[in-house]
Amino acid sequence: MRLDLIPPMLGKSDLRVVIETPKGCRNKYAYDPELEAICLRKLLPEGMVFPCDFGFIPQTSGEDGAPLDVLVLMDESAWPGCVVGCRLIGVMEAQQTEGGERRRNDRFIAVAQASLNFQHIRRPEDLPARFVEQIEAFFVSYNKLEGKRFKPLRISGTGPALKLIEARRIKAD
Repeated sequence: MRLDLIPPMLGKSDLRVVIETPKGCRNKYAYDPELEAICLRKLLPEGMVFPCDFGFIPQTSGEDGAPLDVLVLMDESAWPGCVVGCRLIGVMEAQQTEGGERRRNDRFIAVAQASLNFQHIRRPEDLPARFVEQIEAFFVSYNKLEGKRFKPLRISGTGPALKLIEARRIKAD
């Protein structure tokens, strides 16, 4: 999969997301740039599954060196490697600590353009509060399994999310 051929942005707040791990899956998949493929990275414990389709924005790089993470709200799960057109609605700004080193590891939130059930979601405030709490709890627990600390800082809307994406885009040489 040639990520350099997938433009990250479709419009002002529309983007392309490459799905790594489908909703409801215990397998954690991750893109391997060396192999240019999505590979099985690990297996979550029994009863723990991804709460949303989980993917990344191509041609971006977070503080951890990996592309920026995106939670995609959609009616049915997509397959690993599927490119999904999405409408950005916000970002869960977060700090991750590993081995005493702190860095940002935000989770962007988007709605699949093809979604029928989530089209009414336009901003983070449209999400049920309990849903947001569960997403935060998932990432706290998920990181704890790897000996990391994940601390949600705030949920921000589209404007701040777009600024964070633009700051982390990989510029063409």
